[in-house]
Amino acid sequence: MKLLLTSCLILLVSVFISCNSDPVPKPKGYFKIELPEKKYILFDKPGYPYTFEYPVYGDVLKDSTFFDDKPENEYWVNIDFPQFDGRVHLSYKTIGSNDFSKLVEDAFKMTSKHTLKATSIDELPVKGGPGVSGFVFDVGGNAATGKQFFVTDSVKHFLRGALYFNSTPNYDSIQPVEQFLYKDMQHLIQTLKWRG
Repeated sequence: MKLLLTSCLILLVSVFISCNSDPVPKPKGYFKIELPEKKYILFDKPGYPYTFEYPVYGDVLKDSTFFDDKPENEYWVNIDFPQFDGRVHLSYKTIGSNDFSKLVEDAFKMTSKHTLKATSIDELPVKGGPGVSGFVFDVGGNAATGKQFFVTDSVKHFLRGALYFNSTPNYDSIQPVEQFLYKDMQHLIQTLKWRG
């Protein structure tokens, strides 16, 4: 009986002693995101001055507002990604009714507006199919949009795109999805064709 009582007492004391150890914080983590398989379909709407391929998990919708105004023309579209709560805004402009050098300057200017939150901005030249060239902007840090681009034929067509998420910018948490959708933006550029 004494042996049982002594064993219980030792066990009880060791439980109390082990409860007084210093707590160890767990590292911050994020939910695992299941990324879908890459498959593409053609956006080839009659009357539009361009065609391109976009992912099957995206929805192309006509852009109906631009900061509470109407878009400049009817060829502005968004590619929505509902499962990621993200969107690529695509704005199209015609060169001639718009000054080419001003369009390029505005694209660089719009990207530079993110310098307050950005840790870096890389300007990467890009070349797609015939008559498709421009720049991709890789914005590092907690900027509102980490990936932007513009492509043009320098004569008639100018298309600008920017990827946004419907959440507070936190590069660590959105980075896997942003990189995943960035590949889709690159595919869009590579498959873009102008009409007319």
